[in-house]
Amino acid sequence: MRRRRRAWVWPRSRGQAAAHRKTTRRLSVRYGITLALADVIGLLDAAAILIPLGRHTSVRFTEAEAEAVVLLGVLGAISVAVMGALSLAPTLRWFVAADEPNSGEQRAAMQLSRHQALIFLVVWVVTGGMSLLLNRAAGPELLLPTLLGMLFGGPAAAGTGLLLTQRILRPIVVAASRGGEPRVAVPGVFARLVMLWFLCSALPIGLIAVMVVFRSYGWLIAKSASLDVPILVVSLATLLLGLPTMILTSRSIADPLGEVVDAMAEVGHGRINTYVGVYERSQIGRLQSGFNRMVAGLAERDRLRDLFGRHVGADVAHRAIEEGASLSGDVVEAAILFIDLVGSTHLAESHPPQEVAQVLDDFFRIVVEAVDKHGGLVNKFAGDAALAVFGALLPMGEPASAALATARTLGTQLRRLPVDFGIGVPAGPVFAGNIGSENRYEYTVIGDAVNEAARLADLAKTADRRILCAAAVIDRADKTERAHWAEC
Repeated sequence: MRRRRRAWVWPRSRGQAAAHRKTTRRLSVRYGITLALADVIGLLDAAAILIPLGRHTSVRFTEAEAEAVVLLGVLGAISVAVMGALSLAPTLRWFVAADEPNSGEQRAAMQLSRHQALIFLVVWVVTGGMSLLLNRAAGPELLLPTLLGMLFGGPAAAGTGLLLTQRILRPIVVAASRGGEPRVAVPGVFARLVMLWFLCSALPIGLIAVMVVFRSYGWLIAKSASLDVPILVVSLATLLLGLPTMILTSRSIADPLGEVVDAMAEVGHGRINTYVGVYERSQIGRLQSGFNRMVAGLAERDRLRDLFGRHVGADVAHRAIEEGASLSGDVVEAAILFIDLVGSTHLAESHPPQEVAQVLDDFFRIVVEAVDKHGGLVNKFAGDAALAVFGALLPMGEPASAALATARTLGTQLRRLPVDFGIGVPAGPVFAGNIGSENRYEYTVIGDAVNEAARLADLAKTADRRILCAAAVIDRADKTERAHWAEC
């Protein structure tokens, strides 16, 4: 059993506890009233059967018997409300307090709809049986109308209760099933539409057909009796009860679909952490679960892309995603910038590791910002050195000029650090592409210009400006950039 995680600080204040009790009481009353309303709707459906049959059968109720039937109906509605509120109360205790439910509380929350249907079944069977006992003087002729009323009114009450209480139970089921798959088995879209057809079409048409057949054979209804009034009563009952039933059924489908549509709009605006509550095990529940899995996959993909881009560079990551994992290389004309720190070993020996790490972080940050500003690619960091490439991955108009401008920028900004450096900038043909095995690639550049960059950076550590470039890169640069450099 999982340990319960509290959402409030212990000890809980009296005011907070009172507010929780008030909210629990309000939700219980609302739930009970909703179930009572559903039971009344079922009674109206049953009355639409019993009243027309009673007018044209040999069954006659005395005033006391009729009052007893009405009283049973009222007691049944009250019983449904009370039993429903009592069954919901334990679940509301952890839900209102925002606690994490244990396994038993989760099971109880998932079975609320089943318990609700069972309550209607018990109440209708008991009240129907008591009605037969109280009116047993009417004889067996009362049995058929009562059974018909129970057969049509009971399912109508249970189905209407399921539709009416969805908005109350949805948040509870979502909280109970968070982090797992929903286990509430409710009718799917097809079953709900069939239920709607049954209540609004099959039930009234079947009742009219039963009355016509009974009158034809003289069963309970005299052959000379007129069916105009009974058919009118059934039609009006269908008209009055069919509209709310249709609205409830359509909302039970449209509301969760609307939540998914709204969540898709949120994802479209970049809010990738959007979550849709899942509260039923049906086609709609599978759609909600599928949406959550899709969003989780998108978020994971974005995290991997961001991590991939941080390691290999955003341009390399973008091109790898477009062209696939191979990212086959080619020989291109590129400018290379290699920068190496001086004295980092002595710095590590004489300073705490945190300070050394801070210096390296500042060094890499300055390098990355300068290279990105001029359109280059930081290909790799190696200890206290960095290699940048210009014109290898993405075509550039003046890669040599960009590399030289980056070197000048770094020569100014790196002087703020407590370490010295050397920068080398050559240019020439290099192979740029993925090197490695099938399971592990590294995008890199290979060629004499890369080796020359390391040699120039080593020589630059003793130069006045700490920057040396090859004649080839000056020859490839534009006139404006060449004006910043002097031959040595």
